[in-house]
Amino acid sequence: MTALSAVVLASAGIGHAVLSGVGSDIARVDAFKDMKNRPRAGDGMNVLLVGTDGRDRISKEERRKYRLGGAPCHCTDTIMIVHISEDRQRASVVSLPRDSYAVTPPHVDGTTGERHSGHPVKLNAAYAEGGPQLTIRTVESMTRVKIDHYLEVDFTSFMKTVDVLGGVRICTAKPLKDSYTGLDLPAGTHELSGGQALQYVRARHLDGASDLSRMTRQQHFLAALIDRATSSGILLNPLKFRDVTQAVLGSVRADKGFGTDELLALGRAMRNFSPSSSEFTTVPIGRMGYAVKGVGSTLKWDPVKSRRIFDALREDRPLGAHGPRPAGPAPVRVPVDPRQIRVQVQNGTHTSGLGKRVDDALAATGFRTTRAPVNAKDRETQRTVVAFDPRWDQSAKSLATALPGSALKPVEGQGPLLKVIAGADFERVVRVAPAEPPRKSGTVVRGDEVVCGKR
Repeated sequence: MTALSAVVLASAGIGHAVLSGVGSDIARVDAFKDMKNRPRAGDGMNVLLVGTDGRDRISKEERRKYRLGGAPCHCTDTIMIVHISEDRQRASVVSLPRDSYAVTPPHVDGTTGERHSGHPVKLNAAYAEGGPQLTIRTVESMTRVKIDHYLEVDFTSFMKTVDVLGGVRICTAKPLKDSYTGLDLPAGTHELSGGQALQYVRARHLDGASDLSRMTRQQHFLAALIDRATSSGILLNPLKFRDVTQAVLGSVRADKGFGTDELLALGRAMRNFSPSSSEFTTVPIGRMGYAVKGVGSTLKWDPVKSRRIFDALREDRPLGAHGPRPAGPAPVRVPVDPRQIRVQVQNGTHTSGLGKRVDDALAATGFRTTRAPVNAKDRETQRTVVAFDPRWDQSAKSLATALPGSALKPVEGQGPLLKVIAGADFERVVRVAPAEPPRKSGTVVRGDEVVCGKR
């Protein structure tokens, strides 16, 4: 997760002269030394992005404030494959759960020098045992996807990246509180600083889904990061871009082949990027809680569904079949999925056809309207009203968001059917979507489907 943050900033493609000095700021690791019997290369570029729990350069105050105390495990906190398409028009991001069941190839232990045969581990343990090389070899063995480049970022780089962008905008339909990381966000939209963003993407104790829901939040965050980076103007200002990347890349490690030319290649992809240019998924899980002796509880990938994902990467195909992007601005995120909200529309005016117009517009954005609007008893309504049973207040707020300027009217005992009395002030329906759509491992979403909409 943390690694892609640096990639977003380090790939604007401002120009070779500007970036030539930036590449020298990156610490190098010989990630592909003496590798043999590797998968066949496909089209496009595959980058293994690894976020570690390194925190050596974080101040004592920040450690206390953002709950970063304790000893780091020197393992991978996050692992992702990012595929940049050959035509530089698409970025596909596949999250690999850190607790995935894996079998390492034979290798030499990076700490003890002892030679090991292949053995079962959790995927994130490969780094502690054999560093970047064993991590890459294990991922390639599991996916049959050839990794072209390796990028590794720690907590410090992540926080710097967010802060130099001026924060990242996140929305949540429900309060998020995690005593382990200190995350405490009420429902709504928030501008997160670097430290807050780190709490957001690290939180694992918000619900029963643990690491899988954490990866969903990470993907939402990445889409928001791309949105901020590509719309902030930083990528179009050579001097500002240079200063930003120098600040961030000082705590990044990359393979020896990831230099200025590669930054420029990524830049050509990022120059016209937007959230709709990216797609995100988590490798499909076939079995949760797969117990392995000496390893513990792991996640075992679904062999058929995961193969489809990795075949798509090798063949440079989109991960999902996305329809055309709807015209207009991104939807406003609301607490309740409009597809779960039943609505009866009433025409509160003497304007012929207004009820049908409102009904059609609400149905078009996903609300379950009756498709049979009626006339209201009061035909002199000036301001549109959303009448609702207080037990369904979150549904009412979601519906009112789609009707700018409408008034909420609680009606005890009305039941789950919400009523809209269209008034003379009605102008339009705003497109809305759930802030946190239901996600299963293997579900593919496009970036513009999960960023916060503009109000």
